[in-house]
Amino acid sequence: MREIVLDTETTGLDPNDGHRIVEIGGIELWNRLPTGKVYHEYINPERKMPSEALAVHGLSDAFLQDQPVFSQVAQDLITFIGKSQLVIHNASFDIKFLNWELQSCNKGLIPKHQATDTLSMARKKFPGSPVSLDALCRRFNINNSFRKLHGALLDSEILAEVYLELTGGRQPNLELAVTKEIQTKMSNKSDETVRIRPNPLPTLLTKEEKKAHETFISQLGEQALWMKIKL
Repeated sequence: MREIVLDTETTGLDPNDGHRIVEIGGIELWNRLPTGKVYHEYINPERKMPSEALAVHGLSDAFLQDQPVFSQVAQDLITFIGKSQLVIHNASFDIKFLNWELQSCNKGLIPKHQATDTLSMARKKFPGSPVSLDALCRRFNINNSFRKLHGALLDSEILAEVYLELTGGRQPNLELAVTKEIQTKMSNKSDETVRIRPNPLPTLLTKEEKKAHETFISQLGEQALWMKIKL
């Protein structure tokens, strides 16, 4: 079964108020496992970036002005998605923006039933508890310490792990190796559950995406937190 974990970054909260998509990231899953195939684009919104949105994702007017507009990437996005089910955290938000952009360039609409909303899944599974992406990472012991700013591809990678946990977790034959210390805790019937990735995953960024990211962070100044993170 093919699924696409998807996320967007925007200039604001509602396309009907003139806000636009500035970044799209997607990860292909096959039977709930990442295949390594990704979709990622920065997009020129053809408008000024509000300071509130800039504080969330850090994508400046200067960086985005040289990126393609949505109509130039729409067909590649549609081809990547295909008929696959989309996995999105707060799906109504992203689908609203995607459909506004698609309709604006006569590319049709994504039907609501094509999106699985992990926010709704989490609310049903953990009623009354925080269910933001960061909160779910803490609940499932998923390391997101490198997430200083929102990013569509980065958030899709994190959401893929969260989605795996929300849908039952890893099967026994797919469990990652654990350290001796954790095995000892488990044998003592400790309630603490810790998941450690023995080897870091290779980056999913292409050379072009990495270059675009380096160009972006170079504009943030030497004290920016991104300067301390190596991709």
